[in-house]
Amino acid sequence: MTAPRTAWILSDGKQGHLSPMIGVAERLGVPYEIRTVPPMRRRERLPPPFPALLGIRPPKAGVPPLDPPYPDLCIASGRRTVRYLRAVKAASPDTFCVYFMDPRSARAGADLVVAQHHDGLTGERVLQIRTAPHRFSAERLERARQTARAELAALPRPRIAVLVGGNSRHHRFTQSDIETLSSAIGDLAGTGAGLMVTLSRRTPRPLARAIEAVARVDNVYLWDSSGVNPIVEYLALAEAVVVTGDSISMMGEAAATGRPIHIFQPWGGHRKFDRFLQALREVATIRPFPGPLGGNDYPPVDATPFVAEEIRRRYARRLAARQERG
Repeated sequence: MTAPRTAWILSDGKQGHLSPMIGVAERLGVPYEIRTVPPMRRRERLPPPFPALLGIRPPKAGVPPLDPPYPDLCIASGRRTVRYLRAVKAASPDTFCVYFMDPRSARAGADLVVAQHHDGLTGERVLQIRTAPHRFSAERLERARQTARAELAALPRPRIAVLVGGNSRHHRFTQSDIETLSSAIGDLAGTGAGLMVTLSRRTPRPLARAIEAVARVDNVYLWDSSGVNPIVEYLALAEAVVVTGDSISMMGEAAATGRPIHIFQPWGGHRKFDRFLQALREVATIRPFPGPLGGNDYPPVDATPFVAEEIRRRYARRLAARQERG
């Protein structure tokens, strides 16, 4: 066998970190276990080598969430998982370890770092991509398009997915932002277009209330967080996407549609978001929101098969070298 047969996904519990890893595991066709690491204590948040200098020991192998048998492949994402990935590599050197994003440490235990262009990482063990992997392959979107729930299929066209995030480390929805965004969504609904709206766990309550108020019309479907998240159906049916600019992962997922992306920018920002958007504009149609909807379609952006194939290739190369050594 030249492909991994078992996999762990080390998760910090954040959906934006977890979804890309699941997408890659699914594309590899490898069975996986999700192992969620516990929160870090304050002193553990320091970058190496300070935790070691303070006497903070690395997580122990052989105990949850690191109890064996160890997998062929271990994927991790999120700062909390770095110490655990390093512990897996120390306990099981033959496990091929992959870290998504910038680990901010050369001692991450990763055989491969999958980083987006805006992270600025280079090196033999770095794989650069424009957008994060996701679970929205063309095949999955087509299936969702054919089996979409009746309430969504009945919406008038054009159907527009509206993906609303929330406050984060680098962005905050001010009262002015809340009024501007909710008013623009209301105006869009007033054109008769079918809107498919989803909020985030990070969406501040005042913003959620404002959007709920303008969504009380027949041509708007607002997911109420009950049942299965309809995001794949939203993306499958969308003829345009409106997304808030506080989430790189949401903007990247919007590009899976191949449809024009209209971005609402809340207060704040960061140079990594600027670099991300610059790279995304090279392959996708990006327009501001509020603003006229329109623009050309483009080939759907999906780094997932590229990442999966690179993991498969490097794993096979590592396995062959190990077999040569006997």
